[in-house]
Amino acid sequence: MSMNDPVADFLTHIRNAMMRNHENVESPCNRLKKEIAEVLKKEGFIHNFVTHSNERGHQRITLQLKYDNHGKSVIRGIQRVSTPGLRRYVGYHNINPVLNGQGIAIISTSKGIMTDMECREKKAGGEVLCHVW
Repeated sequence: MSMNDPVADFLTHIRNAMMRNHENVESPCNRLKKEIAEVLKKEGFIHNFVTHSNERGHQRITLQLKYDNHGKSVIRGIQRVSTPGLRRYVGYHNINPVLNGQGIAIISTSKGIMTDMECREKKAGGEVLCHVW
């Protein structure tokens, strides 16, 4: 695990679990990951998520992944955009749709974590954390 980019690790946990058709995926938890999970749930990419403490008292987050009728993951792809080495910021008027609107961008703004659509509505720009489609 890289200690420099916990969000990239979180996305990799999700990606790996999807490739193996796991029902759930568990990862270390922080406020940012919880908010990203909230957006994924609201947008219908996952069923649900719960936070809990493990035996050592560390916060963990468990996502319940979602699959279609054919056993394919609802999340077709998930990609980190902004990294600790290269932060990507956009103004709300410069946010491009992900896959012509078939996916979402998850953006960290001063008004909280939200999708690209919400950013355009609320006229808020910010750091593009990842794309999900």
